[in-house]
Amino acid sequence: MHRLLALATAVALALAAPAAAQKYPTQPIHLVIPFGPGGGSDIVGRILAQELQARLGQPVVVENRPGAGGTIGNEYIAHAAADGYTLGMMTAGQVIAAVMRKSMPYDARTAFTPIAQVANAGLIMVTRPDFPANNVKELIALAKATPGKVVFGSPGFGATQHLAAELFKQTAGVDMLHVPFRTTPDALTGLLSGQVNVVFETVSAVLGQVQAGKLKAIAVTGKDRFPAVPDVPTVIESGLLTDYDVTTWYGIFGPRGMPPAIVAQLNTALNAIVAEPGVRDRLTKAGVVVKGTTPEAFGQLMNDELARWEAVRAKAKLPKQ
Repeated sequence: MHRLLALATAVALALAAPAAAQKYPTQPIHLVIPFGPGGGSDIVGRILAQELQARLGQPVVVENRPGAGGTIGNEYIAHAAADGYTLGMMTAGQVIAAVMRKSMPYDARTAFTPIAQVANAGLIMVTRPDFPANNVKELIALAKATPGKVVFGSPGFGATQHLAAELFKQTAGVDMLHVPFRTTPDALTGLLSGQVNVVFETVSAVLGQVQAGKLKAIAVTGKDRFPAVPDVPTVIESGLLTDYDVTTWYGIFGPRGMPPAIVAQLNTALNAIVAEPGVRDRLTKAGVVVKGTTPEAFGQLMNDELARWEAVRAKAKLPKQ
């Protein structure tokens, strides 16, 4: 009798086991890219999706949901089930969008679960070969001698590239005029045609033109030289702006409230993926430098970036849109 009762109890407990106890993942995972195909986040996201699929044994489906500086995709993720089956790519651009808008459909500080930063991407200051400034010192001297006459372009008001240039202005104490374009190709066309003098852009977007001599590289904006352009010095190396350090970055996140065990599993998988030499090589060729982190470190990065860019926006007196 006791044996029958024990057996019946064991069967009942097995049947009542919650779905959450099942091994994750048991179904396809959707990775939302809040930008269109072909951009940096899309390229990085697709590489990671392919590797995650192989490592986790379930399809990882990439979905592009572009619009509003990444806000549309972020809103979709914020309202998704927090079960680990809807993830997203987070970039510095999405953080900047959060400080540049009057109202947001989510709270950028509390709506998400950070999982892992996966890469950094450098920005580079470029101009035409005939522009008189060849380095940071000469650019600052020219801008101080002709206030408001040096014109910089960006792929849109409030873009990462725009805010990076605003921070440069603030740090250097110079006045340069901003001309926003719709896209990066438009901004580069404006640079080549003489509409603007300088553009702050991702290394991957201008690498070919720099290597071909169509554009002149003045400096990279991070604290370290960028592997794809090792001969281009950092802004800090000029000796004038020792605190200037701007890099964009990529990371994986999900909706608020994801189970800690799933977050830990995904973090371990992503850190292992970016540590693989083959993946590292693919991402380097895509114009980024791999960087793995803990969920806590990635969450701190997002919070620090929100505070940093809000301060830049306020000091530059840029109106929220």
